[in-house]
Amino acid sequence: MAAATAPGPRAPAGEGGGSAASALSMERIQSLTDLADLEAAYSRLCEEEKVVQEELDALLEQQSTIENKMVALHRMGPNLQLIEGDAQQLAGMITFTCNLAENVSSKVRQLDLAKNRLYQAIQRADDILDLKFCMDGVQTALRNEDYEQAAAHIHRYLSLDKSVIELSRQGKEGGIIDANLKLLQEAEQRLKTIVTEKFDTAMKQGDLPQVERFFKIFPLLGLHEEGLSKFSEYLCKQVANKAEENLQLVMGTDMSDRRAAVIFADTLTLLFEGIARVVETHQPIVETYYGPGRLYTLIKHLQVECDRQVEKVVDKFVKERDYHRQFQQVQNSMMRSSSAEKIEPRELDPILTEVTLMNARSELYLRFIKRRIIADFEVGDSMASEEVKQEHQKYLDKLLNNCLLSCTMQELIGYYITMEEYFMRETVNKAVAMDSYEKGQLTSSMVDDVFYIVKKCIGRALSSSSIDCLCAMINHSTTELESDFREVLYNKLKQGFPATTFQDFQRGVTSAVNIMHSSLQQGKFDTKGIESTDEAKQSFLVTLNNVEVCSENIMTLKKTLESDCSKLLSQGFGGEQAQAKIDSCLSDMAAVSNKFRDLLQEGLNELNSTAIKPQVKPWINLFLSVSHNIEEEEFSDYEANDPWVQQFIVNLEQQMTEFKAGLSPVIYDTLTGLMTSLIAIELEKVLLKSTFSRLGGLQFDKELRSLIAYLTTVTTWTIRDKFARLSQMATILNLERVTEILDYWGPNSGPLTWRLTPAEVRQVLALRIDFRSEDIKRLRL
Repeated sequence: MAAATAPGPRAPAGEGGGSAASALSMERIQSLTDLADLEAAYSRLCEEEKVVQEELDALLEQQSTIENKMVALHRMGPNLQLIEGDAQQLAGMITFTCNLAENVSSKVRQLDLAKNRLYQAIQRADDILDLKFCMDGVQTALRNEDYEQAAAHIHRYLSLDKSVIELSRQGKEGGIIDANLKLLQEAEQRLKTIVTEKFDTAMKQGDLPQVERFFKIFPLLGLHEEGLSKFSEYLCKQVANKAEENLQLVMGTDMSDRRAAVIFADTLTLLFEGIARVVETHQPIVETYYGPGRLYTLIKHLQVECDRQVEKVVDKFVKERDYHRQFQQVQNSMMRSSSAEKIEPRELDPILTEVTLMNARSELYLRFIKRRIIADFEVGDSMASEEVKQEHQKYLDKLLNNCLLSCTMQELIGYYITMEEYFMRETVNKAVAMDSYEKGQLTSSMVDDVFYIVKKCIGRALSSSSIDCLCAMINHSTTELESDFREVLYNKLKQGFPATTFQDFQRGVTSAVNIMHSSLQQGKFDTKGIESTDEAKQSFLVTLNNVEVCSENIMTLKKTLESDCSKLLSQGFGGEQAQAKIDSCLSDMAAVSNKFRDLLQEGLNELNSTAIKPQVKPWINLFLSVSHNIEEEEFSDYEANDPWVQQFIVNLEQQMTEFKAGLSPVIYDTLTGLMTSLIAIELEKVLLKSTFSRLGGLQFDKELRSLIAYLTTVTTWTIRDKFARLSQMATILNLERVTEILDYWGPNSGPLTWRLTPAEVRQVLALRIDFRSEDIKRLRL
């Protein structure tokens, strides 16, 4: 008990600290009466005492460090006082410097103001002197008819600061300055009148040096627009005179001339070349004396004259070539199916060629104009705002798109597209009607003829340099091939391949060859109106080849067009959407090629169903007539005298030889693939209807290997995959016992992927007569 109360007397001495540090208050300790509670409190106080003791020890250990730091702080005291004094001294210096700088800067500002006023005074004096000099100089120059010097003085006068002159007028010499100004203004008006009159006189006389001389004076007088307008008027007259001469030469051209067929296109070319030459010749003068950004004004005036001359040439073209009447006749022919009033496509050929050439020359000219104006604007707008640049771009677009040249060419091309479509359609119909087949050829004549026509029409549209025209003709060509021409081939295939026995087929080919021989003596083999079975068979095979070649030709044409269009776009023709338009048209062309491939597949399926399946199926069914429930003696006999597979291979060889001669390698290969699939399916069916002994299974394995070996030689397709199920069936039929299948099944299959289900494996095992059904059922597959 004494031990428990030992800390009691020490409590008052440190009561305040103890109550703060300990979780037990003195009141709490004094209220304890139970021995266990007292012992617990004592134990807790001992632990707290121990912790406090450790903290005191730690603080005592740091005593030396703390004392050293305090000594260091005491030593720093004097230094801090020195630093405070230095800082106050520095602040005083900075304040002094600031005040001094403020005084100096105010004096500098006063000096700067004085300097500016001095410069203004000098400028005012110079302007007054310049005014007097200009007045004297312009009078002298006008008397000497030195108009360039007079214009230079006027230009100097116009460049003077008007506000300075106004201030000078308010000074002591205001009267003199007013007199000088009046004289200068009179001289300015007089010089403007003289220059205008002299320019008009030189223009009437066609004196180019004098025209250019006074053209250079206009900008000095601030008459930029008037100078450009008058100079453009002169140039337009030159262009008009030359164009009129060329048009007169056209009207007198002999129609037997080599260029007579494109004489109007040549006339437009001469007009465009003349304007381009004018621009190239006078662009340096305009840029030098009028500054950049002014070429647009000159070209705008020239374009008006160009439109006027183009209209004359096109009107003559329409009249001489009877263009509108022929378009109307074409339109009527397309609306009415009667052939009595149809225009001969041959007559349209030269006109269509000339129209595309005219448009190509126009596109080339407009591209030249666009390039020149853009280059001039870029120099003039180098420091301009974005709004000004956009406004200039709008001016350019309006000039190029709304000029009469563009509108006229669009109208001609609109007529051209309809006439070209008619030309293509009628010529394709003629090629189909005149279709012929020559011995030794896999395709008939209409395929090459039709694609020659299509390429010619698209190529002619491409030569026009008009993206819209090209896209329209690509679309028309696609429609013609997809709807009309594909329909012709579809109808031929729809007649089907005549179903006959193999012997009839063999005799039919011989008969067809004889007919071709007799027809070739007359120059062609007409595939229309086929009556005989042999001719129908030949027609079907030729049509299949035609379809396959059409599909390939369309893709070849697409690749060629991609290259040609890329070159056209790289030359700057077409707008922003040109590439997207072309891509859309060419994608439609690829879709048409796929439709021809689908038609080819339909034809091959028809050929497979009518010519191959009726022959192959009976040959495979002969397998059932050959017993495979055999012993050693029969197996040896089969080895010497094969009962089925060799004859089957011979029959296949004879049948496919005829098709190989009449079909292209690609189609023949595809047909062989279809036949292979058919053989695999049918052979599997008859296999499941047979029964086998151990040797019978071995015999079937040999037959299957022989068949696969033969089919591998006649096709480039891999056929082992098609015969995978049969090969696995042959493996099962060769097992010595039922449980041997487990060596090949499941985890023991290795790289082998089974194509047979467990149920089918049991079904094949059941074909072996020596395998018990109980053993087969007990298999865990």
